[in-house]
Amino acid sequence: MKSLSTNWFIEGSIDFEHKEYILLSYLQQINQHFHANKLYPDLNDLVFHYNNLKQFKENKLMLQQAFPRRLTQADIEAVKITYEKMVKDDTLMLEIEQIISYALTKMDPALQEGREIYEFVESHLNIEVVGVMPLYPYQGYMLLRNGDEQSTRVYEYQVTIFESKDEKYRGVNTSFLKSYTKRFIHTPEAIRTDLIYTRKDLPNPAVYHIESDISFPLEQTLLPLAKQCLIKSISRAA
Repeated sequence: MKSLSTNWFIEGSIDFEHKEYILLSYLQQINQHFHANKLYPDLNDLVFHYNNLKQFKENKLMLQQAFPRRLTQADIEAVKITYEKMVKDDTLMLEIEQIISYALTKMDPALQEGREIYEFVESHLNIEVVGVMPLYPYQGYMLLRNGDEQSTRVYEYQVTIFESKDEKYRGVNTSFLKSYTKRFIHTPEAIRTDLIYTRKDLPNPAVYHIESDISFPLEQTLLPLAKQCLIKSISRAA
């Protein structure tokens, strides 16, 4: 996937038409993926750039806060130096502000489409606990059915917890184990029993069955949303 650099709007030639070309090329690719119901990693990347532009526009001096996740210390210093040179040039700053305003306007419809696709996919997901839920639900198996596909994919999952300055977040790591062909004997309960029998390291695992009634791109859409659905369900149960 083509991506914008972190500070694409102030690096190199500060020319509106040049930046417009870069932005529209980026958004064209994202829109193509969204039209095919492929959300990730494009949606995360788009949100990242949109928020950076908004923060830069609202407070240009607080560059370290404007780029909290991707900038190294060397990047921060480079951007500060660039900004110090630009801030003395009113014409240049007006050009940058025009680029930012234009970019935000163009990104907004793509973001809205991404949100609508996300909500559409989420509305077609159903999640159920299989068997008895153990006291420790943070490690187990996720069974995933994609629309009318003739198999159930099995992932081992483990919930991770990480903290920022003010909040605690949960994420989930998954690893694909195997697929079960759709047959009357391969019910979610039977798959759970087989996993317990063949994988002795998890004698009493948490098992969730997630299925969609429409087929979606697996890696770019269904799997990421299934993982988020799993986290929400575990958070409510814990």
